[in-house]
Amino acid sequence: MQIKVYTLNAFAKTDNGGNPAGVVLDADSLSVNDMQKVAEKVGFSETAFIKKSNKADFKVKFFTPNKEVDLCGHATIGTFYLLASKGIIKSGQYTQETKAGILKVECRNNNMIYMNQTKPEFYKVLNKADIADSLNIDEEEIMSDTPIQIVSTGLKDILIPIKSLKSLYKIKPDFQKISHISKKQNVVGYHVFTLETKHDATAHCRNFAPLYDIDEEAATGTSNGALSCYLYKYGLILQKNIEDLSFEQGYFMKKPSEILASLVVNNNEIDEVRVGGIALNIKEKNIEL
Repeated sequence: MQIKVYTLNAFAKTDNGGNPAGVVLDADSLSVNDMQKVAEKVGFSETAFIKKSNKADFKVKFFTPNKEVDLCGHATIGTFYLLASKGIIKSGQYTQETKAGILKVECRNNNMIYMNQTKPEFYKVLNKADIADSLNIDEEEIMSDTPIQIVSTGLKDILIPIKSLKSLYKIKPDFQKISHISKKQNVVGYHVFTLETKHDATAHCRNFAPLYDIDEEAATGTSNGALSCYLYKYGLILQKNIEDLSFEQGYFMKKPSEILASLVVNNNEIDEVRVGGIALNIKEKNIEL
């Protein structure tokens, strides 16, 4: 059996930037085992499978090369950008049924896709020494006035504030230690960031998820949604800027990416989290099952 997979680079800042994702448009006949095999053969950090839903406009399932995950930001952007480019959807509001819940997706006139994530949940604050050791940096290179904390807007990540771009680029991750800590804390991985940026963005980020066979990822929608909420909670962004956030990622990998985000806040409580971007380099490939 041959399965047609579309590949594209979500959140791409340049033609060679962004985070590659696979998308299978008609996946109703595929079993969980089939989808896992396709994702493994595609080999990207995530592949999305679109199915019919009786609860939303689409049901979308997300697989890494070795397991299913509840939600994936860049694969959602890629999925709906592909649907728009194929004329399957037009500008407007849509819903996707995911394992993280039923979430809103907006397609704008220029095919810019914005996805809603779940409201933020703030979890455990972690020890600085263990995290610094797993990144092979000094504790002093981690910001001292904001915590290392597990945050989720659909997927749990450990958010790690670094003082400078130089320190962020100096990181040499110990993937075995990161996997161990990620498994122990029941998170996807590390989202490491600094407020020092290259192009006047909100933050510059690197993301490590070796537990899911993703050593480093070029663009991570869910993590930057969580980061937006973290920055707001700890007063690192101004109220006037919460609808116009942007995150640089993938530069260390020579895959420049831009992830846009906006928050809706009422009475100091975050009511909505949106993450947006485009996709480039749509191609087709056939996978033999």
